[in-house]
Amino acid sequence: MGSSPIVISGSSAHRTTRPNNNKNKNNNDPCVSSSAFVFLIGSFIILGSICGLYVRFLMTPNVHAGLSAIGCKEDDEGSWSIGVFYGDSPFSLKPIEDMNIWRNKSAAWPVANPVITCASASVAGFSSNFVADPFLYVQGDVLYMFFETKNSITMQGDIGVARSTDKGASWEQLGIALDEDWHLSYPYVFDYNGNIYMMPEGRAKGQLRLYRAVKFPMEWTLEKIIMKKPLVDSFIIPHDGKYWLFGSDHRGIGTEYNGQLEIWYSTSPLGPWKPHKKNPIYNADKSMGARNGGRPFLFDGYLYRVGQDDGETYGRRIRLFKVEVLTTNVFKEVEVPLGLKASIKGRNAWNGARSHHLDVQRLSSGEWIGVMDGDRVPSGDASRRFNLGCASVLGVAALVILFGMLLGAVRGLVPLSWCPHDFGKRSDASLDWEQSNLISSRMRLFCSHLNRASSSLRTRIKPNTCSGSSVLALTFLVIVVLMCTGVKYIYGGSGAHEAYPLHGQYSQFTLLTMTYDARLWNLKMYVEHYSRCSSVREIVVVWNKGQPPELSEFDSAVPVRIRVEEKNSLNNRFKVDASIKTRSVLELDDDIMMPCDDVERGFKVWREHPERIVGFYPRLANGSPLKYRAESHARKHNGYNMILTGAAFIDSKMAFEMYWSKEAAAGRETVDNLFNCEDVLLNFLYANTSSSKTVEYVKPAWAIDTSKFSGVAISGNTQTHYALRSSCLEKFSEMYGSISNRKSEFNRRMDGWDV
Repeated sequence: MGSSPIVISGSSAHRTTRPNNNKNKNNNDPCVSSSAFVFLIGSFIILGSICGLYVRFLMTPNVHAGLSAIGCKEDDEGSWSIGVFYGDSPFSLKPIEDMNIWRNKSAAWPVANPVITCASASVAGFSSNFVADPFLYVQGDVLYMFFETKNSITMQGDIGVARSTDKGASWEQLGIALDEDWHLSYPYVFDYNGNIYMMPEGRAKGQLRLYRAVKFPMEWTLEKIIMKKPLVDSFIIPHDGKYWLFGSDHRGIGTEYNGQLEIWYSTSPLGPWKPHKKNPIYNADKSMGARNGGRPFLFDGYLYRVGQDDGETYGRRIRLFKVEVLTTNVFKEVEVPLGLKASIKGRNAWNGARSHHLDVQRLSSGEWIGVMDGDRVPSGDASRRFNLGCASVLGVAALVILFGMLLGAVRGLVPLSWCPHDFGKRSDASLDWEQSNLISSRMRLFCSHLNRASSSLRTRIKPNTCSGSSVLALTFLVIVVLMCTGVKYIYGGSGAHEAYPLHGQYSQFTLLTMTYDARLWNLKMYVEHYSRCSSVREIVVVWNKGQPPELSEFDSAVPVRIRVEEKNSLNNRFKVDASIKTRSVLELDDDIMMPCDDVERGFKVWREHPERIVGFYPRLANGSPLKYRAESHARKHNGYNMILTGAAFIDSKMAFEMYWSKEAAAGRETVDNLFNCEDVLLNFLYANTSSSKTVEYVKPAWAIDTSKFSGVAISGNTQTHYALRSSCLEKFSEMYGSISNRKSEFNRRMDGWDV
C-alpha cells in the first residue's frame, strides 16, 4: 500500500485508493503549526509575568510560613488554634483581649487570642499543622492545657501539653505528653482517687483507652481499656452517685455521622460499663449537637453538656445543653444560649469560620476560665481551593486557544493529524476496523466540525472591527482575571489577612481617624474595610465639623466610637483619650485604603519598636532651608527622617502626652494657624526626645486615595500644600532643633518590608 491516506468503501476485498484532498492543507502547514506554537509560548510568558506581578504586589502572604520551617503546613482539616476566655460565670465569657492584660515581655498591650497555635507548638520543637480540642487541668495557681496537635510529618494527632503560671496569658510548651501509633485527640483529663487520668479519643485503634499519669504531665501509662468500641469525643463525669460516660459510635449501619450519642454508666471510671436504656440517645441530624464538644460543667446545681454543630461544616459552632434528667432509664436535655459573641471578621479572625470545643472551669478565685478552639476556614477548604484553582487554569487554557483563533494564530482546535483518518500508513486490519467502527467515524466528524467552527468564529467576530476588538479585549481581561484567580486558589493560601505574632503572642490596636461631614462616604467604606482587620480592637472617629452620623450607619465588625470635638483643629488628632484601651494607635486618614495585611505588618514592626513612629509614607526633609518634598525625593537619596502620621502607628500614651505638653504649645499654635503640619510637629517632638532612631518605614503593597473619587481631598493644591509644610519645617526647626541629620536608610530590615 502507498503512504497517502485512503478511504475505504465496501468490504476489505473492494478498496479504493484516493489521493489526499488538499483543502485542509493549511492545518498541516509547518508555518501554521509554528505560528500556533509561538502564540502559545508567548501567551505563557505574558500570563506568567502578569501572575508574577499579582503574587508580588497583591497576594496575601502566608503568615505562618515565616514562623516555622517544619510546621503549619496547609491541611484539609483546617488551621485550628486555641484561645482563652474569662468571665464571672460560664455564660459571661469574654476573650482575653477584653480583660486588658498587658505583657511587656512580648510587647502585647493587650494580650489577644489565640494563645496557642501551630506556630507556637512548632517553634517549641514538635511540628504541628494545627492545635485543637483543649482541656484544662488546674493545679493551684498553675494551669496545664492538654490539646490535640497534628504532626506535620506523620499527619496523625498527638497529645501536646502547655503550662501557664499567669492565669492563661502566656503558655510554655512542654512537649508531647502522649504519642501512639494511631491518631489521638480530645484528651479528656480528670481526677479519681488521688490519680490523674487521661481518656483521649483513639477510634483508629477501635478502643476507648484510659491512661494514668506516672509523672504528671509528661509521662502516662495505659491503665485500662475501658471499652472495645471506637467511641468518639468521650468524657466521664460523676453524677448522682454514678459515673456516666458519654460518647459517639459512628460504626453502625444507619448511624448518622456526627449525629449519634450514647450514654453508659458505672460505679467507677474503671468500669464495668452498662449501656443506657435509651441508647442511642441521639441518631439524628449532625447539626443538632449530639457529638460532644468539650468538658461538661456544673453551674448553680445543674449539669451542662457541650455539643458541636457539624451541619454546615465540621465543627461549625458550639451548642450548650442543660441536662434536666439523667438516670439509667431517662435522659433529657434542653438547649440554652452560651452567651459568647461570634466574630464577624470572617477569615481574618482566628475563629471566624468555626469553633467546636470548649472547656470551662472555675478557678480558686471564683472566676471562670474557658479554653476554646477556633478556625478561620471551613473543613476541606484546601481541597476546594485546589479544585477551583485547577478549574480556573483549565478555563484559561480554553480561552487562550479561543483568543488565538480570533487573532488567527491558531487555525484549528484539533490538528487533522490527530484524527484517525489522517494517521498515515496503516495495516489492512486497522482499515477494516476503521470502516466498521462507529467511534472512529464520529471522531473524524467531530474533528472536522471543530476546525470549521474555529474559522467560522473568526469570520463572525471580525477582529479588525471595533466590536471585534472589544471582544478580544474582553476575552483577554477574562483570561487575566481567571489566571490570577487560579494562582490565588492554588498558591495563595486561605486568603486570610492574618495577624503577625511577636514572641508567640498576639495583640490589638485602636484605629483612629479624623474627619467631618463632607467625607462620610469615605468614612463608611473605611470602617467596613478596616474593622475586618484581625488586630483592630476599636475604631475611634474624631469628628471635627458638622452633624455626626449615627453608629447604626456603619457596617463594622468592631465597636465604633465617635468623639465629637468642639473646635475644628488638626490638633484633635493627638488629643489624650483615656477611653483608648490599647497602647498602640494607628492614625490613619479616612481616605487611605490599603490591605489589612499591610496594616498587620506595620503593627508587628511597631511592637518591635514601640518608641518609634512606624508608618507607610516616608519623607526626607533636608536642604538649607529645609524643604518638604514627596516620597520620590527620599528614595532618590535613599533615606527618610519623617513618617507621615496620616498612616502611622504610635504609642498613644507617649505620643499624646508629648503632643499636648507645654513644650509643644507653640507648635500646636502653628498647626492651628496654618491648618496643617500636625504630623510634621509630632515627628519633631519624637526626634527631640531621643538621640536614637525615632521613625520606621513599612512599604505597603498598595494604597488608594479614595478622596480622589469623592472630590473632598483636604490638600487639593499640592504646590501650596508643600509650601506650607516647608514653612512648618523652618519654624519647628527653630523651636525644637533640626532633623536633617536624623536620616534612616531604606532596605535595612531582614524581612524586606522597608524596600
